[in-house]
Amino acid sequence: MLINELSKRTGVSAHTIRFYEKSGLIKGSRDEAVSSNNYFHYDDESVERLEFINEAKSVGFTIREIAQMIDAWYTNRYAKEDKLVILEEKLKTLDAKIKEIKMMKKTIAEFKDDVLNDKC
Repeated sequence: MLINELSKRTGVSAHTIRFYEKSGLIKGSRDEAVSSNNYFHYDDESVERLEFINEAKSVGFTIREIAQMIDAWYTNRYAKEDKLVILEEKLKTLDAKIKEIKMMKKTIAEFKDDVLNDKC
């Protein structure tokens, strides 16, 4: 399929697909039988990878982390333990962010209390 069809199937813009391709997250291939254009063609694995990327982004993984995960998941070069380390590190990062957000929420609540009690 061409990039426009891939975009329609996944809901990912063609611009973003090109970015992911330049980042090494997905790969298109040229049809060697066609010399009149430079169109890239994508397969069902590209659809699967884009869905994986979207899911990973939605839970806070960075592009670099997603690239590492794709390498781990799709090439099978990583052992189960290595995959678990990647996920455990992300869980630790999320726990730290949650702690930070809770502290921010507490500070804002204190500011609100100060305003309500005419302390500022």
